[in-house]
Amino acid sequence: MNFTQLPNGMCDGFVVLRKCEEKKTKNGSTYLDLIIGDKDGEMSAKLWDYNGASGVFEQEMVVKIRGTVEEYQKKEQFRVSQIRPVNDNDNYNLADLVPSSDVGGEMLFDMMLQKVNAFTNDNLRRIVLEIVNDKKDLMVTFPAALKLHHAMLGGLMYHTMSIVRMAEEMCKIYPAINRELLLSGAILHDVAKTWELEESKTGLAKGYTKEGELIGHLVKGAMIVDETAKKLGIEGEEVTLLEHMIISHHGIPEFGSAVRPMFLEAIVLSMLDDLDATIYEVNTATDKVEAGSFTDRQWALDNRKLYNHGLGNTEHKVNF
Repeated sequence: MNFTQLPNGMCDGFVVLRKCEEKKTKNGSTYLDLIIGDKDGEMSAKLWDYNGASGVFEQEMVVKIRGTVEEYQKKEQFRVSQIRPVNDNDNYNLADLVPSSDVGGEMLFDMMLQKVNAFTNDNLRRIVLEIVNDKKDLMVTFPAALKLHHAMLGGLMYHTMSIVRMAEEMCKIYPAINRELLLSGAILHDVAKTWELEESKTGLAKGYTKEGELIGHLVKGAMIVDETAKKLGIEGEEVTLLEHMIISHHGIPEFGSAVRPMFLEAIVLSMLDDLDATIYEVNTATDKVEAGSFTDRQWALDNRKLYNHGLGNTEHKVNF
């Protein structure tokens, strides 16, 4: 973890409380049982003789912490001597504390806008611009998932633009694909995740909203397209095509699609969405083991073990 070493042998830094539970020792005194973390890792921590004087703490809170790293049962454990919630005067970067996109969401959003502004299909251009400009503040920071692929700050824009870049290359190979329709679907396919997921204090998702559980981002995304088209007075077939691409992009009903993809661009979008998520999951899993080793079984990938052959580029950034 990224602590600053102090002359007195202690260390301090900013961390996220990934777990925070109030417990009792055998003699009845209260302590806080913590898991502290930053983007480099996490460790167990204890605040002994806790009486609430140092503040009230809860999971997902960002705090400044000071203490010593000790060994307990052959593992590192942080013994807290001082702890406090962060304030407006603290100089810390949330991206240093939680998983975050390597590329800024604002930059990716601007890249996306340039592509949409150049659309020749006026109906697609107006619908997409209206929706993304309305959702911009959330789109540039939101994660793309609760736990799986791109569950990081800015993950939604990273995932979206990864698919846009793959879609553009597909259109060069297969001229039968309508580029503007495919890009529109790629840009809007997950836009309702800004409504489906509940944001935590750290900017990551901590769960699903009630509406997200009951309706989901596929149906809500299609609803947003319908509402936007009516607002703009657009009645062309592009509205129906976009709605279909969104409600079918998970491919099969077992994965949440209302229908299976029924035209070329919808089929391509569904496959690219799955491909980008799979590549992210594979890279994340194999990064955790040495070359020549297998990962644990990955339940999100059919419970397969994955092999790190060590021949690939360790830089997994997308070339936007």
